[in-house]
Amino acid sequence: MLTGIVIDAMDVARMDHFWLSATRGRTGGLRLRFVSAVEPKAAHKNRLHLDLAGGPDWEAEVARLLALGAARVDIGQGDVPWDVLADPEGNEFCVLRPGHPGVLADSGLVAICLDVAEEDRCAQSAFWQSHAGRYAVEHHDWGVRLRQRRNSTVSLVMGPPAAPKTGRNRLRLEITQCDGEPGEFLDAGGNEFHVTS
Repeated sequence: MLTGIVIDAMDVARMDHFWLSATRGRTGGLRLRFVSAVEPKAAHKNRLHLDLAGGPDWEAEVARLLALGAARVDIGQGDVPWDVLADPEGNEFCVLRPGHPGVLADSGLVAICLDVAEEDRCAQSAFWQSHAGRYAVEHHDWGVRLRQRRNSTVSLVMGPPAAPKTGRNRLRLEITQCDGEPGEFLDAGGNEFHVTS
């Protein structure tokens, strides 16, 4: 079962505080776990990022996040119905505006987005359905959305574009398996993930 996200951090306490405040503690039951990193984030875009709900007053929510230490970033997104920010260590995340499809909450974490190339979509979807628990699956022209329950406020979203993999991912999914061997493994797309028991 998908139980959390592991995030590399140069300053674990600062990042923990930022994300607790950024999500308002609303993570859909998923744990955000921060582990010490020895190097800062590289310049390339992360393959995994988080989406937060902006709520009815998304502009005020973006201002609140900027005041917490986030920064606006341009990753080539163009004119989209969300704002792209980065946390204090440069990890990209999105703030979704009201009416965004598939968003079932007004605040907090609403999606974990994994870059998946078009040709890898079926393999990645099958992999995560078999490794992370029972999911309701929604197929869209832009990708696949997995929810652990139909009314779950947080979904796992997979779709293009896939950022090139140039090193170890700073954000990684974490699953809990009673009969699984603990450790770090690779998914069907070569992305690291953690297994805990």
